[in-house]
Amino acid sequence: MKVSIILPTLNAELYISVLVSRLRNQTLPPHEIIVVDSNSEDNTVGEAQKLGATILSVERNDFDHGGTRNFAASHAKGDILVFMTQDALPESDTFIEELIAPFSDPKVAAAYGRQIARPEATPIEQMTREFNYPDDSKLKTIADVDKYGIKTFFFSDVCSAIRKDVFVEVGGFPEPIISNEDMIYAAKCILKGYSIAYASEAAVLHSHQYKLSQEFRRNFDIGVSLKMNDWIFQYARPEGEGLRLIKAQLRYLCRPKLWIWLPRWFAESVAKFLGYRMGLSYRRIPRKIVRKFSMHRMFWRV
Repeated sequence: MKVSIILPTLNAELYISVLVSRLRNQTLPPHEIIVVDSNSEDNTVGEAQKLGATILSVERNDFDHGGTRNFAASHAKGDILVFMTQDALPESDTFIEELIAPFSDPKVAAAYGRQIARPEATPIEQMTREFNYPDDSKLKTIADVDKYGIKTFFFSDVCSAIRKDVFVEVGGFPEPIISNEDMIYAAKCILKGYSIAYASEAAVLHSHQYKLSQEFRRNFDIGVSLKMNDWIFQYARPEGEGLRLIKAQLRYLCRPKLWIWLPRWFAESVAKFLGYRMGLSYRRIPRKIVRKFSMHRMFWRV
């Protein structure tokens, strides 16, 4: 199997050299690394070219979470498309091998790896990564909806591998889409009878340090994307999983020395909840306000 790495980038100079070098030095090196750049203002493109990456460009205003990835995939020569983000760093030199290992099962359409919070991440972020990306690998099919609920469709293209033939069969990522292109893609595959694999052995370092306003805007966009794809609600709703996460975070932060994070956790939870609920109601909000609430504001330019 030939592997094509696809990396959307924007001002990624701090990450790109280390990331591409680590991918080049894998025990299973990729056939190609495609960097699809959105008019970076730093030396992202120069650093990537120096390391042998193929460069594609899109206008920053034209970036779309689904469409830009589809554009890059249309240029890929590999049988397996490995989608990553610029700030995800493989933990080991067997990352690609571990990520594509589930494809020994022909019914596996896609696989995603484990995300481990960076050492500087807050306890809230560390716990959230552990909650969403546990130690145990699993295979998810439509039969698991009663067991996992919305988590059946959980899938992250921060570090993921997709069979190209299935990608073409289901029409790639949805576009245009403001967020959640990965989960919607996984749901389409599962509903066609395929399975999605979580490969916990394929780990990357990846975490965020968002301000409260960014938490609100990010979850607003998630709410918008789910409302635009509300057919998924007939199978499962995300509210139950969100409540389970909140309870797990609360238990975690009640430990000695961690309770000082409780005020921040409360503020983050409120920001996320309000953002998500308002995103679900975006059709009743004036477009000018919607743009202010959104993290991906260019999505609303038309």
